[in-house]
Amino acid sequence: MPTLPRDAFGADPHRARQLAEAFGGDPARYDRTRPRYPQSLVDRIVAASPGRDVLDVGIGTGISARAFESAGCRVLGVDPDRRMADYARRRGFDVEVSTFEEWDPAARTFDAVVAGQTWHWVDPVAGAVKAAQVLRSGGRLAVFWNAIELPPHVRDAFAHAFRRAVPDASSPGERSGGLTGYASFFADAAEGIRGTGAFGEPERWEVDWERSYTRGEWLDVMPTAGGFNRLEPAELDALLGHVGAAIDAIGGSFTAKYAAVAVTAARRNLA
Repeated sequence: MPTLPRDAFGADPHRARQLAEAFGGDPARYDRTRPRYPQSLVDRIVAASPGRDVLDVGIGTGISARAFESAGCRVLGVDPDRRMADYARRRGFDVEVSTFEEWDPAARTFDAVVAGQTWHWVDPVAGAVKAAQVLRSGGRLAVFWNAIELPPHVRDAFAHAFRRAVPDASSPGERSGGLTGYASFFADAAEGIRGTGAFGEPERWEVDWERSYTRGEWLDVMPTAGGFNRLEPAELDALLGHVGAAIDAIGGSFTAKYAAVAVTAARRNLA
């Protein structure tokens, strides 16, 4: 499950530091359950970069980093959550603990700066400026998200389950609306990139894909999504019970559509 869109966090997600750094409570579950990114999107980013040195902003457990490593890249990670950083280190990545805005590059430069499902936790203006500072001429900034689209009957079933379990909360199916729910993330990223004056015009690259979920798989991934970690344990247990019953009622499984969307631009040549 992807992170819930902007309205789950308030107007400026990057200011919600407590929520942004709340994903490391169970990094093994996060790594096991979170959706991956189409390798074709990763390969396109690598092919459009001048080299293979990659900085992964918000590396987390290393999900996107492994895809770039598979494409032949050398990856350095930055993450504000020490628990996530430790997990990624155990997977073989070098990780420095810091927010991206405050991170010290120590004169290092990169061919690509990437962020998978994390750029909304970064100030889009300061983040784009920092990316421009550390990218080589022609280097690529590529920030990307997995936007989910649940089938209507699944979305309706989940909305009913949410209303029963947590009356004051909204179902992620109600909030997301597929790409529509992520539109503000895409727009903010593009605006931040343009504002630097250091990049070419941002482009949007999209790869559609699908994933089927069993009842157990969906209930396993739900607690890793942003917003759910704000629920009290009893509320979360109740919610999982009602959602599980809803999945049972629709046959025990379903298929979700995803769009992996990158907002990306190349660093202008340095003088």
